[in-house]
Amino acid sequence: MQTLVTGVSGFVGAALVARLQRDGHAVRGFARSPERVDRAGALPDELVLGDVLTGEGLDDALAGAETAYYLIHSMEGAAAGAFAETERRAAGRFAAAAAAAGVRRVVYLGGLVPPDAPLSRHLRSRLAVEHALLEAVPETIALRASIVVGARSRSFRFLVRLIERMPVMALPAWRDNRTAPIDGRDVLEFLARAATAPGALAGRSWDIGGPDVMTYAAMITRIADAMMLRRPSLALDLTLTPVTSVVAAAIAGEDPALILPLMESLEHDLLPREGEDAAAAFGVRLHAFDAAVERALRDWERTE
Repeated sequence: MQTLVTGVSGFVGAALVARLQRDGHAVRGFARSPERVDRAGALPDELVLGDVLTGEGLDDALAGAETAYYLIHSMEGAAAGAFAETERRAAGRFAAAAAAAGVRRVVYLGGLVPPDAPLSRHLRSRLAVEHALLEAVPETIALRASIVVGARSRSFRFLVRLIERMPVMALPAWRDNRTAPIDGRDVLEFLARAATAPGALAGRSWDIGGPDVMTYAAMITRIADAMMLRRPSLALDLTLTPVTSVVAAAIAGEDPALILPLMESLEHDLLPREGEDAAAAFGVRLHAFDAAVERALRDWERTE
């Protein structure tokens, strides 16, 4: 099967290439920079250079593809909220090009959505991309995940850096909100199986979460335990996301413009919808959270 992977220089896209090749797919990558693809360690059978925002290279990338993975997340201009418009235009252009090329299925990885709470800018943008793809290509499968646990996952690395560098963890009010972090290996398995999943599973979104539901405070404690670090916590009664995001970004060595919209998403529970068992539907055996963390830390230490 001819398969296109966009965002092939990213954490998920680069790892997905080898997983799809193992299943017998002919994998074509799409990226702006061959150097970034090389640094990511991705080795697609073919690489098309271009830009989804301008449309450059899209026709060549989509030509003959039966399945296309849309793994592009732009957080450029995040501080001003401009990333949402950028993402909407990029997804709209890609969706139109995929439909025109006769792509049978698009597979998208977005974020879990709180059912009864206002959406953050970050999650609103992800949902808008999902809708654009589903509308253009009816057999699209949209997967929604929370924190992905992996050595190159930016959200996981951010948490590890905070734990390393803060002797006391000052946790805002969102510390008691819950989520279901998922092993990066399980995300890859869902993505790979989505390419050939029966039509009954397509044309909709699926929430994919790990088997362990926990608060953000518990998640940080369990990561610290895996790192064999003791980090007492200080509970703050206020959320103060604009302030805490700047401080946390500085400590972790991250861009505050990226961290702010991500931390806005922590202000509500982010859990898979009740009554939905994506793991059973796609036949994926989930890894426990502690095993996922140990694997991610081991991979990080080995590669860096």
